[in-house]
Amino acid sequence: MRSRSNSGVKLDNYARIVQQTILRHQDPVTGLLPASPDQPDAWVRDNVYSIVSVWALSLAYRKNADRDEDKAKAYELEQSVVKLMRGVLQCIMRQLDKVEKFKYSRSTSDSLHAKYNTKTCATVVGDDQWGHLQVDATSLFLLFLAQMTASGLHIIYTQDEVDVVQNLMFYIEAAYKVADYGMWERGDKTNQGITELNASSIGMAKAALEALDELNLFGAKGGPGSLVHALADDIQQCQSILTSMLPRASISKEVDAGVLAIISYPAFAVEDISIVNATKEEIISKLQGRYGCCRFLRDGHRTPKEDPNRLYYESAELKLFENIECEWPLFWTYLILDGIFINSPEQVQEYQEALEGILIKQKDGVRLLPELYSVPADKVEEEYINPHTVERIPMGKLPLRWGQSLYILGNLLAEGFLAPGEIDPLNRHFSTIPKPDVVVQVSILAETEEIKELLFKQGIEVETVADIHPIHVQPSRVLSHIYARLGRNPRLGLTGRPYRRIGVLGTSKFYIIRNTMFTFTPQFIDHQQFYLALDNKMIVEMLRTEIAYLSCRWRMTGRPTVTFPISQTMLTEDHSDLDPAVLATLKKLQDGYYGGARIQTGKLSEFLTTSCCAHLSFLDGKASGSMGRHDEEYDGDDDERYGDGYVHELHYDAEDDDLAQYLDHLLAHSAPKKPKRPVGGLSRFKAAATKTKEMVTLMNKAQDLNIQNVNMYLPSKLFRSPQPTLNLNLTDSPASPDVQGPEAGVTTQSGIPRDASGAIDYNALAQLLKDTQSLQDQADILYILYKDKGMDWDTGVHGKGSTVRSLLTDLYEKAGELKHWGLIRMISGMLRKKVEELDSACSDLLAHQKHLTIGLPPEPREKTITAPIPPDQLANLIDEASENNISVAILTQEIMVYLAMSIRTQPGLFSEMFRLRIGLIIQVMATELAQSLGCSGEEATETLMSLSPSELKNLLHHILSGKEFGVERSVREMDAGVSPAISIHHLGNVGATKSERAGISKLKSDMKMLEHRLSLTDLNKVDRRLSMMDTLKTDRSVSLTDSVEGMQSPDVESIESGRFRLPSMESFDIPDKIPVAKDTRHGQWLRRRRLDGALNRVPVGFYQKVWKILQKCHGLSIEGFVLPSSTTREMTPGEIKFSVHVETVLNRVPQPEYRQLLVEAILVLTMLADVDIQSIGSIIHVEKIVHLANDMFDKDQRDLGAEEHILERDPSTGICRLLYDSAPSGRFGSMTYLTKAVAVYVQDFLPSGSCAVQ
Repeated sequence: MRSRSNSGVKLDNYARIVQQTILRHQDPVTGLLPASPDQPDAWVRDNVYSIVSVWALSLAYRKNADRDEDKAKAYELEQSVVKLMRGVLQCIMRQLDKVEKFKYSRSTSDSLHAKYNTKTCATVVGDDQWGHLQVDATSLFLLFLAQMTASGLHIIYTQDEVDVVQNLMFYIEAAYKVADYGMWERGDKTNQGITELNASSIGMAKAALEALDELNLFGAKGGPGSLVHALADDIQQCQSILTSMLPRASISKEVDAGVLAIISYPAFAVEDISIVNATKEEIISKLQGRYGCCRFLRDGHRTPKEDPNRLYYESAELKLFENIECEWPLFWTYLILDGIFINSPEQVQEYQEALEGILIKQKDGVRLLPELYSVPADKVEEEYINPHTVERIPMGKLPLRWGQSLYILGNLLAEGFLAPGEIDPLNRHFSTIPKPDVVVQVSILAETEEIKELLFKQGIEVETVADIHPIHVQPSRVLSHIYARLGRNPRLGLTGRPYRRIGVLGTSKFYIIRNTMFTFTPQFIDHQQFYLALDNKMIVEMLRTEIAYLSCRWRMTGRPTVTFPISQTMLTEDHSDLDPAVLATLKKLQDGYYGGARIQTGKLSEFLTTSCCAHLSFLDGKASGSMGRHDEEYDGDDDERYGDGYVHELHYDAEDDDLAQYLDHLLAHSAPKKPKRPVGGLSRFKAAATKTKEMVTLMNKAQDLNIQNVNMYLPSKLFRSPQPTLNLNLTDSPASPDVQGPEAGVTTQSGIPRDASGAIDYNALAQLLKDTQSLQDQADILYILYKDKGMDWDTGVHGKGSTVRSLLTDLYEKAGELKHWGLIRMISGMLRKKVEELDSACSDLLAHQKHLTIGLPPEPREKTITAPIPPDQLANLIDEASENNISVAILTQEIMVYLAMSIRTQPGLFSEMFRLRIGLIIQVMATELAQSLGCSGEEATETLMSLSPSELKNLLHHILSGKEFGVERSVREMDAGVSPAISIHHLGNVGATKSERAGISKLKSDMKMLEHRLSLTDLNKVDRRLSMMDTLKTDRSVSLTDSVEGMQSPDVESIESGRFRLPSMESFDIPDKIPVAKDTRHGQWLRRRRLDGALNRVPVGFYQKVWKILQKCHGLSIEGFVLPSSTTREMTPGEIKFSVHVETVLNRVPQPEYRQLLVEAILVLTMLADVDIQSIGSIIHVEKIVHLANDMFDKDQRDLGAEEHILERDPSTGICRLLYDSAPSGRFGSMTYLTKAVAVYVQDFLPSGSCAVQ
């Protein structure tokens, strides 16, 4: 026998350790590992981590084998790994009903369990008796399933198991918007069973989806059917949210050591190295101790102050755990692995030496890693005073198998038995390497030959749908239907992927489906579901946004390819040329640079070799016969041979499959046929009739899939002519005097027809509808019928079947052609149209840690959304918050979509904003129009409703930006002559100051200066010190004579006046008339405060400062609502949860400008937090400080001779309007008076003799 090599001896030693600490506990039947002798259940996460060292040891044996026994040992270890992974899979397969439910409900009660019976794979506790929803645990299992499969292990055996894995990917794909209990199983750190969005779950899900995408689960022996697919858009959503969260771990945890698994091994989920380093530094600086790292700040688990008889904590007792949190050696094993992967020997050595000092050595020489180290009960007070000084004692499991496994793995890597790439065969550790610049390929398609000719005249060569054969072009919703078939398995009760929209990353690939090449148009092109795509400027803006998104988010092989169709709606009114906005965009695309991205335009056929291509083999069918016969050998005569059953392979159940039949007809009848001998007579007519029947069938199937504009996607001219529509005598001429804006009226002389009793004569009204030619009048009449008779009332205008719904649909199409945006929004509201991605937009905003409110304050009218909700429920909530005002409801949807678009591409616009109040945003937009255009509130409301989507989004963007801008009526020719147009321009230095990020950001230098000078003993000199701020002079003169008039609701004309107009947003208080000031600075600061208050924007670091001041008083009271000091005992200053709590109190104030003045007052108060005093004392009433400052301001102005009307007070708050419009700094600045008011107010709460104000 050969002698053992040194490496072989060392491996045998590790095999002994693995056997003693891990494998001897493995159940011989299920392969699962119990948590400990005291806890016989098998946790998914612990099992997967525990088996990682066994897998690594098997790889090391196979790599370093110098005897046959080593190869046998490697195989034995591999099979132990396979047995455990299959054991976990069996546990999951027993709960497939939960997987199926959770894909739709995302409810905690429908989630997979976190732990199972070790001996039977059965569940051990009820659905509501444990924090089961832990997306990171399921994701970790899938990640290592992918890595182990890539290393050569065969874990998945059958196609049914492939479908299970595919559905598990659907289970985790929405992790970016699923609040779960996290890796510590407790959710919110108060341990009260509250779920929250966790960075650890999102990151692990992203890593698992990336690892499994296009992976063959049968390994080298697999075929196309064993591939699994992930959608790139879901992966990038996870990436985006993860980036926005880190280094925060969740709303309640500002830092969590568990995130180490996300930024380094095993997930490597973060691509930005600066974020990785910042997060690691945050963890080390805030959580690291002498025995490891705390899990998170104020973690009470196993501390002496924790009550073991209670599952949940009291909120205020979290302060008791500060500085005595248990320290876990586990996290040092992550840092050792991190050092190995980033090639940092110093980091590896540092943590190996630290870890060696706290491992517990057994009699047989095996070193065990304990679960945690805790402060002894008798030394708690000492640790409070001097953190990290007392000797701690080991507690919990010995060893913690999860940590022991990672410790062994680290040693195997550090000693050279394995290379980092061998335990990461999918090369995830290269995620932070910079990626090359992405070139976005754009192929422009013309809907008709006429459009092709128009483009050719402009020097742009394009193809039509017929020209690109054999490539097929389809709308994105077809791809959504296709992916809904992925993973479908009736035997297991799995329905596949829920129908959801496919994003631009998904539509920017080529797809091979049934041996045919497909490409798909982006989702934003589809205008059937919502009206945004009716605006050509909006289309090109969305194209620019999507191209910019592609250039920074594309991670797949090859280049992204965008198929951009030019349809009839993109032409001018007379169809003689392209819309100028579309034409300008096409020329920019030709130049090779657009939206900040490099662009390559060309034909689809030219892009085949450079594009990303996916083979969706699951649509190839499971039957034999004619499967996959769509190739060169197919002859059109085969139609007769196969009859109606030709290419009907895609039947997964007994019911007819609309998608399968649509694809069948599409592929069977769109291919060019071989030349046939000429036929005549009856045969010719039969052939024509058959062709027509086939195309009608195809059209019907397309309608079943909700594909409206089928002409765009068929290489046939059979249905090119306009389809018949209900005739409402609609004029096509936008210049017609009857087609005016909202000012046009319905029979103002005769009013609404009534019968003898005085009631509305609906039949006469329907006849009036038939006779009138004004779009606005028709909409008004239909609105009356809609409100009084319902959508399905038959008007009889054109015989039976002329329901209100059908007439509204027809009117919607006509209004869309004429770009009458006020009518389009009104009719959309009546038809209950929803933005297809409404729930997605809401989820995007929530996932970026922004709460939403809809409706106007105060509660309960203003509804708060803090967690994703289903689409129908969201739409109903919007209706309720809008008080069933269809105009407000439809505008709320639109604004929500624009906010989501902005936060996706420009998250910086939303810094220091934790709650987006859509109702107030709409109100502010209308107010801006009223002030800039010098019109009444009612006119401003109508103008807002009549803006095109692109103008509305532009206005919103300027409001969010915090920059100075102006609005004026556009002098350019309007699209259709029916909707008012506006132009928005930056003011730059026009006005008081250069445009700034937020209204009070100008104070930062002054505040810093004041903070340095303000001390407790010198408060009596505050007036003299404020004179030092006079270097920044007041931005306004005290002699201004113009004032802002009071807020009042616009009057709405009644039905009896002959005008039943678009429902007004009368609940939105808008100044009825705002004079145009001669001084351009007039109203500037009022406007800024109103904008910042509506947007809930506060200065950087505001919430941390509030936390500090709360520690020195009993609380802050704002209009009767108290923010108690006890909040600081529950929450840390960096928690988003604390920020949201502060905002909740501030949002009790309905007036945004008053709210912002309160924020300024609190900002002055926070300067006292740095003063050397233990306590200010009682509850501080912030509004009293503001009113005290207001009285001082009023007195000074009167002493200077200000006239009475200048000092008019807001009746709702009692604050002088001139103070609202005062610059923060300067002699008469708001902060000057607020500082004086604070000095006067707090002296009553200070110990006697501390200060005096003279």
